[in-house]
Amino acid sequence: MKRKVIGIVTVCALISAGYLAFTVVDSQTPVAVAAKEKYGATVYVAGMGGHFAKADITIDPSDAKNPIKMENLGRVTIGMKKTHPTHDARIDNRDSNVLFWSTYKRDPQGKMHVGKSDLKTGEVITDVALTPHEKAPGKKGPLYCASGQNKKYYMPVFMGTEGYIDVFDKKSMKLKKRVFVTDMGYKPGTYKFVHGINSPDMKKFLVVINQAGPDGKGNGKVDFILVKMSSLVKGKWKVLAKNTLTGEPNKTLTFRQYFSNDGKRIYQSAADRMWVLDGKTLKLIDEKMSVEEGSQIHDVMPTPDDKYALLTVRLATEAIDAQGKEMDKDITDGVLYLYDSASKKIVGNPVSTCLGCHKDVGLGDKSAVLCGLDATWKN
Repeated sequence: MKRKVIGIVTVCALISAGYLAFTVVDSQTPVAVAAKEKYGATVYVAGMGGHFAKADITIDPSDAKNPIKMENLGRVTIGMKKTHPTHDARIDNRDSNVLFWSTYKRDPQGKMHVGKSDLKTGEVITDVALTPHEKAPGKKGPLYCASGQNKKYYMPVFMGTEGYIDVFDKKSMKLKKRVFVTDMGYKPGTYKFVHGINSPDMKKFLVVINQAGPDGKGNGKVDFILVKMSSLVKGKWKVLAKNTLTGEPNKTLTFRQYFSNDGKRIYQSAADRMWVLDGKTLKLIDEKMSVEEGSQIHDVMPTPDDKYALLTVRLATEAIDAQGKEMDKDITDGVLYLYDSASKKIVGNPVSTCLGCHKDVGLGDKSAVLCGLDATWKN
């Protein structure tokens, strides 16, 4: 057993089929509001079970051992495990009660899904089923993972090969443009994964591409490309800046990312490490290796004042049987860690966003696969 995850508080609603009702901050409440000493947030963590973990957390940086505390843990369902596995959480920048999402795998009919949900009720507002592009990978290949937005459009990023960014009208959820990375000079076979996100002022979009070797595996080199948003939504690439960072072949694989709220930094998950980059030059500022051997960092989101950041991490922990007893096997849990931007350290113990609920419904012996997150912040 690599590590037993501690700090789980299970105030978990019973989970069953259908959509669950939840209450979040009013839609007029700014998403970026922070307390000076402690932070309160409702965090939505994407999972492969067709739902988002809905975690009410408190962050107390003065608690060096357990800085993140779980106050309540539930979920928001968008579909079933076989139809709506998701990596993508994206709260609307203008209405914090609207969550946009996209699916990571095809459903049994071969479709991929893009939609939005009402976070007040937990109900799906719109669910659009699409046929993947003919150049998309096979049935098991990855589909959407990351995403960005501006005031008018939601832009999920197709992670696989051939990679592209889709531009959906937020109101109608109609697909307006599809912009392929091939048109930026990346031929299929030369890269592995594609991700991206908008800058806070929504004038730029960051595209992150893992280079691949002749064997199709990541060679450790990752390209960061800043492009002009106004050109992207029209279906064109206009590159503003570019840089390449190097990690370890087939271990350093970039996933989702966030800009700091002031736009000065980029927090990049990279599986075996986390990178912090300059938001303009794309030069490396900090690098932190994964907190546990074999764990994977999949997203990094800053607090509203940019003093800290939340990391979503896949971490090995002990399985729990139906009676709540630990089993002699490891499973993967989804946890949150805290990064201190000033000290450039990952601090304290993690808190689980998955196992707490899974064990209460008899799934404590199954791995949970988390990925992206988004949050609404409270005073």
